[in-house]
Amino acid sequence: MIHFKNMCKYYPTSNGRSYVFKDVNLSIPMDKSVAVLGPNGAGKSTLIRMIGGADIPSKGTIETSLNISWPLGLQGGLQGSMSGRENVRFVARIHGYKDTKMVEEKVAEFAEIGQYFNEPVKTYSNGMRARVAFGLTMAFDFDFDVLLIDELNAVGDMAFRKKSESLLKEKYKQTKLIMVNHNLPQLKMFCESAILLGNQTIQYIESIDDAIEQYKSDSHAKSS
Repeated sequence: MIHFKNMCKYYPTSNGRSYVFKDVNLSIPMDKSVAVLGPNGAGKSTLIRMIGGADIPSKGTIETSLNISWPLGLQGGLQGSMSGRENVRFVARIHGYKDTKMVEEKVAEFAEIGQYFNEPVKTYSNGMRARVAFGLTMAFDFDFDVLLIDELNAVGDMAFRKKSESLLKEKYKQTKLIMVNHNLPQLKMFCESAILLGNQTIQYIESIDDAIEQYKSDSHAKSS
């Protein structure tokens, strides 16, 4: 389970606090993979970052005993002044690898960014950063209970997306996902349940089909 207790996320503006989430009290069961649905600006990426520890609530807490990955997505979780190779080497050493060469080459081969693997990450495009971040997570046999994925499948050409999807399915057998993706068929491919974001709150829906129907209905009502 992932527990939200009086959780708020806001940003200061000249007109006061702008809330993304306000007074959220919710427990999300993680016996199924969970899609994240919501309109643009509802806080999907913010939520993923907070669950993964890359951001923190302004108030309240997010609590879990699960081992959750860093967010995988267009921004990735890489240190900008280090090269892709140095990032991989650093993470590998943290997780007990004395000889990191095999892991480095595995990620380099997967990411397919050539000589840029040895250049600072801050020089990467979003796509290059996401390729390395995804390869880094998939390269290890980490004992993650939950993988956080934020629009990762939008990266790269068709061949790379197929390769990523195949590798994700392999990992998917061992763990659960919390996934943001505007491609609804892909969400249905990987997820069985969903959380629906809107009006500064979070709603858990046990059926992905029911969640998508409600999401479409809410979107249609707002556009009418």
